Amino acid sequence: MKKILGLAILMLILISATRFTAPKPDNMHSIEGTWELISFYSYDDGVNVSDTMPKADGYRQVKMYYNGKVMWSRYVPNDNNGRFGYGSYYITDNELHETIIYGDAEMMKALDTLTEFVFELDLQSDTYSQITLDEDGNKTFSENYRRID
Repeated sequence: MKKILGLAILMLILISATRFTAPKPDNMHSIEGTWELISFYSYDDGVNVSDTMPKADGYRQVKMYYNGKVMWSRYVPNDNNGRFGYGSYYITDNELHETIIYGDAEMMKALDTLTEFVFELDLQSDTYSQITLDEDGNKTFSENYRRID
């Protein structure tokens, strides 16, 4: 009987100890998923948004991030050529790095001079902005996305 009582007390101690364990901190939001472009921002002084430009009617751009890979596609009405690109990505606390390795004909021409794209990243749970910086680190332009999956 003493053994059973001792075992019961030990189990109570272990169960109550788990109750006081600190909760795990939330992980950084993940960019993995499917995102649709919703608008563009222009910055006038490198800090403040000077203009918000909605997408043109019928314009659609979607980006997908999964397992270190990125793929994007764009449809522009009245443009017979679609646009797309594929490559790899990684994020830090405040940067998005994309290395595009192939895409449509126009993208392949652009890849002759530039393959890695680095953006300031403003990542929330259901939205993100990839912000282009000039050589002095001032904000110039952003693409703003909404999670669709």
